[in-house]
Amino acid sequence: MVPEPRPARRTAPPRGRAPGLGAERSLQEAGARLVGGMDEVGRGALAGPVTAGLVVLRPGTRRGVPGLRDSKLLTPARREALVPRILEWCASGGVGHASPQEIDGLGLTAALRLAGRRAIAAAAQRGAPPDVVLLDGGHDWLSEPGAGTLFGDPVPVGGELEAHEWVGTVVTRVRADMTCASVAAASVLAKVERDRIMGELSAGWPQYGWDSNKGYGAVRHRRALEEHGTTPHHRLSWRLTQAPTAAGPRTIGDGTT
Repeated sequence: MVPEPRPARRTAPPRGRAPGLGAERSLQEAGARLVGGMDEVGRGALAGPVTAGLVVLRPGTRRGVPGLRDSKLLTPARREALVPRILEWCASGGVGHASPQEIDGLGLTAALRLAGRRAIAAAAQRGAPPDVVLLDGGHDWLSEPGAGTLFGDPVPVGGELEAHEWVGTVVTRVRADMTCASVAAASVLAKVERDRIMGELSAGWPQYGWDSNKGYGAVRHRRALEEHGTTPHHRLSWRLTQAPTAAGPRTIGDGTT
């Protein structure tokens, strides 16, 4: 007797309401030709880089990417599957990083700015930089101190844009990662790229569990810090253990304990 075929297994739809393009269209109607959405990941981690993603929309884009949500609402598999769709949908995209050493030396805000500027430079190599960036959150960490006003400055065009050269304008929007398609797409690019980096680093430092905790302060990570000390991938200017000693945590310099 031939068994009846089992019904196809359905995967649960992504949580949350799909982000729209209303904010991006408003910026375009106000005079912006190329609008980019930007988001960061890794801000609160103890190890690894801070990473910024950027997605620049084509003028007149009216539809988003099916299944797109803020990266925190998606499984790793869904995020990975969305990356090629996002890159096909947008005019250009880019990801930039700032290392733990840059975070320690510059401070977090300046390191975020550096990562964001590197993401803009990466997007410029694939097409053109945005003249306006829609940035998630209420704090503008991307603009240089004392930067200009909305639509006030031209943008250098071409693939040789350096990270410090961008002179466009930043518009902040709280919860833009949830409501703006370009920013949600940028969050996916940044999350996938940073998770890949942390997975690769974990192969050399398995005791810290970076393949699962991505460098954040999970219990296993903090216990490994107390037992083994820090690595070259930790942010040494941060409080890395719950109860640091007066001498500070020990440092592993060459991959040995």
